[in-house]
Amino acid sequence: MKRTIFADEHEDFRNLVRRFVAGEVADEFPKWEALGAPPREFFRRVAELGISTTAIPERFGGGGQGSYLFNVVVAEEFVRAHANVGSLRVHMDVVLPYLLHLANEEQQERWLPGVAAGDLVLAIAMTEPGTGSDLAAITTTARRDGDDWIINGAKTFISGGANADLVLVVARTSPSGDNRRAGLSLLVVPTATLGFVVGRKMEKIGLHAQDTVDLSFDDVRIPAANLLGEEGQAFLHLGHNLAQERVTIAVAAVSAAKAALDLALDYTAERTVFGRPIGEFQNSKFVLAECATDIAAGQALLDQALVVHDSGELDPADSAKVKLFCTEMQSRVVDKCLQLHGGYGYAREYPISRLYADARVTRIYGGTSEVMKSIIAKSLRS
Repeated sequence: MKRTIFADEHEDFRNLVRRFVAGEVADEFPKWEALGAPPREFFRRVAELGISTTAIPERFGGGGQGSYLFNVVVAEEFVRAHANVGSLRVHMDVVLPYLLHLANEEQQERWLPGVAAGDLVLAIAMTEPGTGSDLAAITTTARRDGDDWIINGAKTFISGGANADLVLVVARTSPSGDNRRAGLSLLVVPTATLGFVVGRKMEKIGLHAQDTVDLSFDDVRIPAANLLGEEGQAFLHLGHNLAQERVTIAVAAVSAAKAALDLALDYTAERTVFGRPIGEFQNSKFVLAECATDIAAGQALLDQALVVHDSGELDPADSAKVKLFCTEMQSRVVDKCLQLHGGYGYAREYPISRLYADARVTRIYGGTSEVMKSIIAKSLRS
């Protein structure tokens, strides 16, 4: 179906991103998968071209664009080329909005020019070894010592943590009392700080070019001025960007499903069995039709959410619906498209295998499908 959410400036931007991905990313991506992360130069290059900096105000060196649709274009074009750089999306879509929304003028002057230049890569550290989705159970602590905060604790499953220069850390700064969500704060930690340690890089099923690491904090001392937002209000602040985080995952999910369908269409047109292309068999036609319809439904739901989000009105329950449907749809479509490849679909040399491995985690990170269902169900009773 024809999409109507993009204007001419978005399509011009898409052409820029598509040329960059084709010329400077696609051939290099397998090397990044082998290394477990893109090189630092990649972040400088996307900043230099203005790809990662559209949301940053012009006075700090960015594009000054308020629309999230530019970020959507970036995600779509990278996934379309089978080059899923998740740490870039964490940097642009998940962490940067917190700096734009919560940082005071002094903090923005200190950090945003470096982000705009590609010299500062961002990550966020919420999950801990024993907490999972239960952020209220966070045990990482930050205690005030004069003009500093001293942080101790550990984080896990931190996307982009190996390349990051600034990590937004959720830590307990005071006892919770009766309210488990109280007493948590957001602190911006430079990774060069003494006591900050990047641990093991996780060996994952998929997303091999996304550095996912453990972090530890051993008496990490940072300035009190690195508190982001209000002390003890982390839960309130984190809620500000939850809708965009969920939509970001949905954008990549729909794009990956489209990429899988394109691969299946090409493969079934070329591969012959019993003297006929696979795509001529009724079963193949029906499976491809199911996939195309599933994708169209997901795209329609997502595009409506993107319009509402750009107006600042997308609520948590609706964003949960979008993430739930689009990621579950992605898994269904990619699985069917791999099946159409037969045994070759299980071979790593075929891109469909990468899409299959990468798809599994989208129903987990950013809030599991089960958590999304709980959020949606609660909204139905309100």
